[in-house]
Amino acid sequence: MAERKSFLLRVDPALWTELEAWAQAELRSVNGQIEYLLREAVRRRRNATPPPTESPGADTPKPSS
Repeated sequence: MAERKSFLLRVDPALWTELEAWAQAELRSVNGQIEYLLREAVRRRRNATPPPTESPGADTPKPSS
């Protein structure tokens, strides 16, 4: 298995309680649940369609006639 990166994460106690309950319901550790959620967020971001490109001058107001 590849080496894993460790880091400190400060979390609001109420959020921690929610994460604990969610992890327990899905039979994961809190660490595993956070990693799962992060992987899902990255996957969704990668698969998201890019925002439409704006044409040059799109934010320039049109002259009134």
